[in-house]
Amino acid sequence: MPTKKLGLFLTGLTFGVLLTGVFFLGGFLDRLGFLKIIDRWLPFSGFGPEQGYLEQKVLREESVIIDIAEKAAASAVTVSINKTERVPLFDFDPFGFFNFQTQERKIEQDIGSGFIVDGGLVVTNKHVVSDTSAKYKVIDKDDHILEVKDIYRDPANDLAILKVETQLPALELGNSEDLKVGQLVIAIGTALGKFRHTVTTGVISGLGRGITAGSAFEGYAEQLDNVIQTDAAINPGNSGGPLLDSSGKVIGVNVAIAGGAQNIGFAIPIDVVRESLKLFKETGEFNRPFFGVEYQMISEKAAILNEVPQGAYIRRVVSGSAAEEAGLKEGDIVTYIDGERLEGDESNLVKIVNRKKVGDKVEIKYWRDGQTVSVTVRLTTKNEG
Repeated sequence: MPTKKLGLFLTGLTFGVLLTGVFFLGGFLDRLGFLKIIDRWLPFSGFGPEQGYLEQKVLREESVIIDIAEKAAASAVTVSINKTERVPLFDFDPFGFFNFQTQERKIEQDIGSGFIVDGGLVVTNKHVVSDTSAKYKVIDKDDHILEVKDIYRDPANDLAILKVETQLPALELGNSEDLKVGQLVIAIGTALGKFRHTVTTGVISGLGRGITAGSAFEGYAEQLDNVIQTDAAINPGNSGGPLLDSSGKVIGVNVAIAGGAQNIGFAIPIDVVRESLKLFKETGEFNRPFFGVEYQMISEKAAILNEVPQGAYIRRVVSGSAAEEAGLKEGDIVTYIDGERLEGDESNLVKIVNRKKVGDKVEIKYWRDGQTVSVTVRLTTKNEG
């Protein structure tokens, strides 16, 4: 009798082990994708905590964007133009003669964006306010109109300062020196000149780009170097608006889009803006040193082929400028400015001059007809030149 009970016990134990093994094997195969029947009773929700982590990460990112958009809304503004222009009218009289007349047309339109900085000043792009015959106004998120008292245009960058009377909070300026490709960014502006306070997001797609910036409304273009590339949607009308990082600090000023392309926008690094603001607050204007040349950089390959030194090949010298005072002529090659060699970067000469102050004396070395000439010259402003 005991033997019989022992046999039944062992048989039951064996059957239980086999049944348990089949159950776990089936579950394993189901999770690998070979069987799907178990999903009817035990749906698969991912591999434990990883999916929960991803969901939390997405929620945190959305929360950050919402918080920044709400906080920055009070400081992001729209720039509007107000002007009257004469437009042609073409007509034929009853006798078939052609009549040409003009008619005044009033233009009121949102054309760009901007943001408040310390001192109640508004930063925007120079090309947004390039029409010196027009009047401009600033509009906040509550549609309050702020009259523009004065406009200061930076001759060296696509930047302008609008002076208004306002108590709106200023946006905090960040740092563009340590930006990384892939970093989250948020752009705010008046998209297409119609949709105020449009918020778009993306990442930094590239750094140190060179572009031609302009306005769809003004027909203005300017070459810009060392700008930030982003895939955050930037449209005409966004120009002058802030590009923010994940802490809500301004890291750039939206300036342009790439024509014929999607998700390619550009912004001027905030460190450039900070320097312009510092100069403006110290002097009340944008007094920048002016060297006075049009030039083209000579690459290493071109220099070797033509048996000339690398440097800035002078194409034109501005009359009355520091360059003319230095004795520079068309065809000369500037090789050094204050001991810094000119090579490679198209904006190298401009960068070196912009680090100087009006009135500074600099040593210029240039090459002419196989000879190197060294002179010292005092930098002036463009107006002086």
